[in-house]
Amino acid sequence: MRFQVLDILPALTNPVTGRQVRPDERLAQALTSARYAEAFGYDAVALGERHAGAFLSAGSSVLLGGIAATTTRVRIQTGVSVLSIHDPLRIAEDFATIDQVSRGRLELVIGKGNERRQLPMFGIAEGDQWEALAEKYALLRRLWREESVTWSGRFRGPLTEVTSLPRPYAGAPRVWHGSATSHASADLAAQWGDPLFSANAIQPRDKYTVLIDRYRSEYRRHGHDPRYAFVGAGAGFLYLADTTQEARDAFGPTYEQIVAFFNRPGNHTPGNAMGFDSIDDAIAYGPALVGSPQQITEKILWWHEAFGHDLQSFSLPTMIPHEQQLAMLERLAAEVIPAVRAAAPTTLWTDEDPYGGRPAVHGRSVPDAAGQINPGSGVTNVR
Repeated sequence: MRFQVLDILPALTNPVTGRQVRPDERLAQALTSARYAEAFGYDAVALGERHAGAFLSAGSSVLLGGIAATTTRVRIQTGVSVLSIHDPLRIAEDFATIDQVSRGRLELVIGKGNERRQLPMFGIAEGDQWEALAEKYALLRRLWREESVTWSGRFRGPLTEVTSLPRPYAGAPRVWHGSATSHASADLAAQWGDPLFSANAIQPRDKYTVLIDRYRSEYRRHGHDPRYAFVGAGAGFLYLADTTQEARDAFGPTYEQIVAFFNRPGNHTPGNAMGFDSIDDAIAYGPALVGSPQQITEKILWWHEAFGHDLQSFSLPTMIPHEQQLAMLERLAAEVIPAVRAAAPTTLWTDEDPYGGRPAVHGRSVPDAAGQINPGSGVTNVR
């Protein structure tokens, strides 16, 4: 299994201690966490995007550029990029820039967004976000794979012979489709032969199992090779301690107050209230990774029994001191990840993955006359 550290940059006051980090410090922490994640051997770092509510992630692409410039190995992802509200041409430009700065380490995760309040801010009518996402993704694919694109659609003005610049580093980056509860994003991923990222953040495990099973079934129905039907799964906050009881006692009051805040009317999408309102339920059956190294290892493998997923994402508890977060990040890498990797191997980002060696394999870079790879020589794969 591979591991991703996700930050959606919540700007919440700790409901127990009253502590809140200043915006400048909070943004700096996101950059620092990414560098430490790379040093500790994590596979990917991701930033989310929100335009309503108590979040600092509206400009996540700016921060991702900073991460691209200050890391060298770790893959850079979004979690998610809310393509439904954006101009695909601008997304193509911004993220191709990040792809160039990172020298081919970008993998975009797109979605319609799980925050309804941001739709009218960008001129998208309630109910149109699914159609907008599908149309805009089709255009984004063309912009990253073709030059001189001519196009017309419903959700933006027409294009006439447009070539987006910069071009991606070595062919179009891989795109994942993030899905919280609806089948629409899973179906879109299956249609195009792209991987799925299940939120695994609010509902019981079985709800996400149904979503993932449908994705794999549709993926095969569309004629794609099932070896590449990769699945990612999210999680709630990480809180790692010597014993599960210690983690429960330390994080439980904060967790339960956060859930109470989230479940107030207006603070969540209708139908998406969190059902695990007690810390004990969250530890036993919910999406939180709270406990000892053994407890967290078992929890991830319990999810894997149902999901068969390849990439595990989690978020640090950003309302506690950053030094403590980084200590948990290091300890997870040392005491949990090796056991999970041994029990749940994957071909994601290996030589068996068509994108595993990007940009040097899978036809995305063209060998020159001497048989050497030239990453800037063109695009031969339009999958």
